[in-house]
Amino acid sequence: MGQIVLTMQNIHKKFPGVYALQGVNFELEYGEVHALLGENGAGKSTLIKILAGIYSADEGKIFLMGQPVKIQNVLQAQAQGISVIHQELCLAPNMTVADNIFLGKEKTDKTGFVHFSKQNRAAQDLLDSFDLAIKASAIVSKLSVAQQQMVEIAKALSIESKIIVMDEPTASLTLKEVEKLFQMIEGLKKKNIAVIYISHRMEELFQVADRVTVLRDGKCISTKETSKTTREELIAMMVGRELQDLYKRTFHPLGDTVLEVHHFKRCHVLHDINFSLKKGEILGVAGLVGSGRTELARAIFGIDPIDDGELLVAGEKAAISSPTDAMGFGIVLVPEDRKGQGLVLVQSVTYNITLTILKQFMKGISIDHQLEKELVNSYIDKLSIKTPTHEQLACNLSGGNQQKIVIAKWLATIPKVLILDEPTRGVDVGAKAELYSIINMLAEQGVGILMISSELPEIIGMSDRVLVMHNGRITGTLTREELDQEVIMHYATGGIQHAS
Repeated sequence: MGQIVLTMQNIHKKFPGVYALQGVNFELEYGEVHALLGENGAGKSTLIKILAGIYSADEGKIFLMGQPVKIQNVLQAQAQGISVIHQELCLAPNMTVADNIFLGKEKTDKTGFVHFSKQNRAAQDLLDSFDLAIKASAIVSKLSVAQQQMVEIAKALSIESKIIVMDEPTASLTLKEVEKLFQMIEGLKKKNIAVIYISHRMEELFQVADRVTVLRDGKCISTKETSKTTREELIAMMVGRELQDLYKRTFHPLGDTVLEVHHFKRCHVLHDINFSLKKGEILGVAGLVGSGRTELARAIFGIDPIDDGELLVAGEKAAISSPTDAMGFGIVLVPEDRKGQGLVLVQSVTYNITLTILKQFMKGISIDHQLEKELVNSYIDKLSIKTPTHEQLACNLSGGNQQKIVIAKWLATIPKVLILDEPTRGVDVGAKAELYSIINMLAEQGVGILMISSELPEIIGMSDRVLVMHNGRITGTLTREELDQEVIMHYATGGIQHAS
């Protein structure tokens, strides 16, 4: 065992009607990557917010290097060497990298003015120490998401952090960028900096974490050395039961062709895209970030215009130039960004589910609220949406339940084609299993499903066939028998499929 840098002892936190944390114990060693794992609502964020000084614990003690400390605000946490890199990055986009790194702690000259050249040199030295190909003078908005994440880490190191918390750090990164992040984390370990790593991506934890602590319902279930546990054991601890057959598929004979895409082109984005989708089929779409997957979904749904090509729905030519047109042909899209594009977070479950079909409940100028309530409750039951009432605000529900609301909204339109863009992103493993069951149920009912996902196990586990995209082109079309992670990655990185 290494030297302990942090001990959180018997931490309790209660919110109105909810015990967020109940006697949680957590230890962190110098130079260790310690993962926090648990379903949404398990207490991970609350524990981290107490460490970061955003919340105060109702009971419990915090020790740093064996000494008791009181952390009552964010500045006190930073003064103790604790930095948190949130999932939504907190950078000033129109300022330089150097300005962001030293924001609030600017390097000044004798007159008290910012010494920009001195600040730039210090920032560049910090960036260079981790072999980051980032200029201190670059404007942050011009950087990729991965580079911005590196700037956040450099910002944390500028205050000589002993502990860095990373919350879902790979959510928006490509595979190459994830590798770069993991290299940087190795660099942090060599400098004896401790990392608390939060992620729903189980495979990452076995790559990067030394230990894993599992939380469930606000309680600490167990801490395991990563090398001495398994994915199945961690899942069982997270959900309180074993998840047999996470990917719920009952493969069945497919129906007639419901969607055909012919020669879709959009300048610099999509290049001669051709494929078909049958009733009851789940057609996976794989590819790296920037491959054109989301752009294809947006073009089919009428958000983005195409320069050439045609679309057929159930054999009928469909002229689609807007989402309203697409809905008229029975095509719907569950977007990647559910909070920004799929939900009205400050409105109720009812409002969100009925948003696209409000005309069905109109009686003259009034709404038949009883009929509306019956339909909403039917979808709450059908999709197992965990909400205290149909009038609960969407923002108060977990990520998995928010995703179910978006799906319910579109199912209420009785679609022929359902496009799912990263349907389980940011969703815990228990909610993933429920979403897979819902997707399988819809396929059984004859809905044609186009499922875009960056998670290859998900693509392989759920798809009847898979399209692989690279630079706006389909580089491979694979049958279920041909599905393999290495084969998919071959085509995703530009490998060409030869005709058999």
